[in-house]
Amino acid sequence: MTEQQIMNTFLHINPATGVLSPGRFFPTTHCDDRPANMLIDMIVIHGISLPPGEFGSSYIEQFFCGSLPIAMHPYFATIATLKVAPHLFIDRLGVITQFVPFHKRAWHAGLSSFKEKENCNDFSIGIELEGTDDLPYERIQYQVLAPLIALLMRTYPAIISERIVGHSDIAPNRKTDPGPFFDWMHLKDLLSYLSY
Repeated sequence: MTEQQIMNTFLHINPATGVLSPGRFFPTTHCDDRPANMLIDMIVIHGISLPPGEFGSSYIEQFFCGSLPIAMHPYFATIATLKVAPHLFIDRLGVITQFVPFHKRAWHAGLSSFKEKENCNDFSIGIELEGTDDLPYERIQYQVLAPLIALLMRTYPAIISERIVGHSDIAPNRKTDPGPFFDWMHLKDLLSYLSY
């Protein structure tokens, strides 16, 4: 078992704060309260890179916190005013950063629907992976993602495997992420292993 896998066995969600530990927490204002009595029953997986196709900078964190430096890249001016954030972000090295407590509504899905239910932000948890549609994700990202999802499924039992979806599944006319290189079968195998 790797050091990262050992750490993942100790992942914990504080029920009072909705914050994951261990991990980094960068609170953002790109969230609000979920509708009253809303059941959390879905996970949406996204892919993002900033600038597009580039990895390893702090620009994604800055974007989710509303502080993207527009002058650093021409593309940034086209998105800097967007108020977007997931609950969690997993970078190419497997580092987890949380932006929104799980009981809050993160603004990650946009215009969306699943099984004729609109506004997926209301009832979902958003997880962004650092990546693009045209490159495979890193092995470590799956090794971090799977136990994280397993923990969320234990914490929010209405989340079942059929309700772990991609952004492209809930906004098919707008979004393509996490893209064709995301290995859903590998994720499913890891989750099956963790369920024993």
